[in-house]
Amino acid sequence: QVQLVESGGGLVQAGGSLRLSCVASGIIFRLEAMGWYRQAPGKQRERVAVIDNSGNTDYADSVKGRFTISRDNAKKTVFLQMNSLKPEDSAVYYCNRPAVENHWGRGTQVTVSS
Repeated sequence: QVQLVESGGGLVQAGGSLRLSCVASGIIFRLEAMGWYRQAPGKQRERVAVIDNSGNTDYADSVKGRFTISRDNAKKTVFLQMNSLKPEDSAVYYCNRPAVENHWGRGTQVTVSS
């Protein structure tokens, strides 16, 4: 079955960096667009970055220029490099396929202190 396992979160000071990873199984990864999402307490989940199966990327305005999404098809892994982190980036981060947005994983907590 489909499984998405996120990792790499943690506590970091404002201005710091983190690199998130998401390993996928149960899908033909190389054919799928993949996205990173986040959900802060009391807020709706939002998509922050997407990469299609050709490597084209798109970002939410709030993270553009600071976050970079990438993928390794051989390892069935999608990454999110987050630089210049801000307290408002604090959230649980998830990966998923934008086409279906199901089988959510447990996510990985990112906390940015001011």
